[in-house]
Amino acid sequence: MSSGLPKLLIATEFPPNASGGGPAVVRQLLKDWPSDKLAWWSCLPDDQRPPELQITIHEVAKIPRKLYPHFRWMGFKGWVLQKVWAPWAANHLRAMIRQYRPEVIWTIPNLWSIPPLAQVLPTAAVPYHITVHDYPDTRQSQKNMGQERARGFLSLVEQLYTQASSRDVISHEMATDLAAKTGCAAEQIFNAGIEPEDFAYLEQKKTIGGQTIKIAHAGTIIAEEAFIHLVQSLTRIRQRLSKPVELHLFGSHSYRERSWFASEWMIEHGNLAPEKFKVALRECQWGISAMELTDENPRYNRFSLPSKTVTYLAAGLAIISLGHKDSTIVHLARKHSLGIALEDGDLNKMDELLIEGLAEEDAWARYGKSILRCARSDFDAASMRSLLHAALGVHH
Repeated sequence: MSSGLPKLLIATEFPPNASGGGPAVVRQLLKDWPSDKLAWWSCLPDDQRPPELQITIHEVAKIPRKLYPHFRWMGFKGWVLQKVWAPWAANHLRAMIRQYRPEVIWTIPNLWSIPPLAQVLPTAAVPYHITVHDYPDTRQSQKNMGQERARGFLSLVEQLYTQASSRDVISHEMATDLAAKTGCAAEQIFNAGIEPEDFAYLEQKKTIGGQTIKIAHAGTIIAEEAFIHLVQSLTRIRQRLSKPVELHLFGSHSYRERSWFASEWMIEHGNLAPEKFKVALRECQWGISAMELTDENPRYNRFSLPSKTVTYLAAGLAIISLGHKDSTIVHLARKHSLGIALEDGDLNKMDELLIEGLAEEDAWARYGKSILRCARSDFDAASMRSLLHAALGVHH
């Protein structure tokens, strides 16, 4: 297989083994890519996590930790990064391209990687494929770098997108938006994917009984206000359900000190190894995928899609989705019958909707066929890898 794979350079802000949904999607799409044909350029170094992806070289145009714009002096730090660090990082990337001589570059423009990527890639004489996971002008990004700079970064992303040899995005909504703005259509929609072994599991999945209703939340709680609404509703209705409810939290962030955390029915598992996580998740019946309830952050709500949603589908969990009526998670819930779908207008009747939904004795029997249809139509990992290989110029 490797004879048909070109020398590939990944260029982005995050390191190869970073935590989070975006890095996990990239690693999944690179499954089976030989390490001797894979190099990486990033602005942030790898941490001490066990490596999930092997590469031949990783060069870091390191952003000094104290200069990364968080909390204090954000305007000044942003100015220094853009005027001093970004030109240096661009030269650093050019040097790596000269040294490694990739046949193709795959870029995922994210936050502070955007200025050097925009300076280098369009004139690098190497074809590049672009993946857009998140827009750089979300509410949090504007808070961290300022509205004007965030909008400038968006303009750079649109230029990179227009000049790329091929393109993919994280959601259908983002594809439509970028096509309208740039006149260039994304060839593919790539999100987290469901692997062949997971499809094999889903095809033979049996009902999980038990004396409790186990609800999972995987990864970081991004839309915490919406999540709290859901937790408060579950708190109110616990005694009205036929079985006790357990909320299982998986991921590297601890929420034990939050005011909403209730140790009598919430369990923190921490950041489990992939196989242990898969086994533990499959023991649950439901997964929570929450986006923001207001439209104050439309650049996140309307175009990103939480990758934890796909994680639940792969485990055969019915999904409790919650978000603004125009959010991608609500659009997905309307398209497929995956579980309990809650919109911003449902807050006053959330208790009754959850009681009705969680009364389902066999969530898999009710939603399993829809979960499989959704998984195959939108989130087939093997199909996505094949399409990415074609975009990167693979010849079998």
